[in-house]
Amino acid sequence: MDIGIGEFGIKEVFGGLQIIFVAFGSLVLVPLLTGLDPGVALFTAGVGTLIFQVITRFKVPIFLASSFAFIPAIIFGIATWGIPSTLCGLAFAGLFYVLLSFCVRYFGVEIITKIFPPIVVGPVIAVIGLSLAPVAVSMAVGLSGDTQVVPVNTALIISGISLLTTMVIFLFAKGWLKLIPILCGIAIGYVVSIVLGVVNFAPISTAAWVATPTFVFPEWNLAAILFIIPVAIAPAIEHFGDILTISSVTGKDYIKDPGIHRTLLGDGVATFFASMVGGPPNTTYSEVTGAVKMTGHFNPLLMTFGAIFAICFAFIGKVGAFLSTIPGPVMGGVLILLFGLIASLGIEQMVKNQVDLTVPKNLAILAVVLVSGIGGLFIPIGDFQLAGIGLAAIIGVVLNLIIPGPKKGEEPIVEVDF
Repeated sequence: MDIGIGEFGIKEVFGGLQIIFVAFGSLVLVPLLTGLDPGVALFTAGVGTLIFQVITRFKVPIFLASSFAFIPAIIFGIATWGIPSTLCGLAFAGLFYVLLSFCVRYFGVEIITKIFPPIVVGPVIAVIGLSLAPVAVSMAVGLSGDTQVVPVNTALIISGISLLTTMVIFLFAKGWLKLIPILCGIAIGYVVSIVLGVVNFAPISTAAWVATPTFVFPEWNLAAILFIIPVAIAPAIEHFGDILTISSVTGKDYIKDPGIHRTLLGDGVATFFASMVGGPPNTTYSEVTGAVKMTGHFNPLLMTFGAIFAICFAFIGKVGAFLSTIPGPVMGGVLILLFGLIASLGIEQMVKNQVDLTVPKNLAILAVVLVSGIGGLFIPIGDFQLAGIGLAAIIGVVLNLIIPGPKKGEEPIVEVDF
C-alpha cells in the first residue's frame, strides 16, 4: 500500500481539510438541488472515499463525493416515486458500476468502449446538462416550483452576481482560488442576499450543534431501477477519464495498478452504500485532482483525512442549517454556468476522441439522442415510463450496435441543404 503512514503529520491533516474546502461547494450542491440531506451527503462522501481507498489498496489519491450526472434523475424520481424508491434506483446504479468492473476485469476495457463509444457517451452527457437548464433558470428568477419566493428583480440581481463571480473565478483566478469557483459564487451571492434581506437565519439559531443527519433507507421500486440505471452509463465512462487524469498528475499508471476494475468497483460500492442511507451517488472529483496537481502532495492519506473531516462535519447540525438558508437565486446563478459546462463536456468528449460527424451513422446517433433526451421522449412499460436521459442512453447504445458504419473506402461526407 502507498498510504505512507509513517510520513504523516500536521501537514497531511491540514491537507485533508483543504480537500474538503475544495470539494465542499460541489459536494453539497447536489443534495441542496434534489432535496436530499446535505449532512448525509457529507457522511456518504467521507465513508465512500474510505471504501474506495480500501478497495484500491490506498493507492489512488482521489476523493469521492456527490455526482452531478444523476441530478435530473433524482429530481424526477423524487417527484414521481419519492425519496426511498429513488434511492432504490440509485443503489442499482451502484451495482451497475460493480457489474462493469467485473466486465472490465475479465474482458478488458475494450468491451466498455465498444458498447459505450464517444458518439454515445458525448451526446448523453450533453443531454444531462441541457435537460437541467429549466431548473437553473427557474431558480435564477426566484421560483420554487410555481411559487415566486423571491421577487424577480431581486432574484435576477442575486443570481446575476453569483453567476458573474463564478465565471470570473473560473476564467481568471489563479492558485487555490481557481479550484473553488462554485464555492466563491455561492459565498458572494449569499452576502448579496443578506444585504437585500432575503436570508432567513432562524434555522441556524434553532439548530443543535451536534445532530444526526436524516438518514433515509431505500424501498423496492422496479420502475425507479429501470429508469435510473441507464443514467449511470455516462458517469461510469467518465470514471475512466478521471483515473487517467490522476495517473498523469502523479506519474503512476492506476489503470494497471491497482487496476481500472478496482477503481470502478470502489466507485460502485461507494455509490451503493450512499444510496442505502439516503445520500447521492458518488463520483471521483476533478476539483480535488486539480488540488493534488497544484500542491504536489500525492499521498493518498490526504484523502483519508479529508474523508474523516467530511464525516465529522456531517454531524454538526449548524452546518446543515446554514446550507438550508442559501436562497434559490444564489444557486440558480451558479447553475446556469455549471449545467452549461456539463453539456459542453459532452461536446468535448466527441472532439477529444475525434468523432467524425460527416459519417451518417454518427450524425444519426447524435441527432436522435439529443432530441429524444431533451424533448422528453418516453416509452410506457406497464405502470411506469422509460424516459429522459435513461431512454436516450439506451437509444444511443442500440443505434450504435445496429447501424453499420461506412465501408472501407466509402465516402462518408454528408451534405444537408435547408
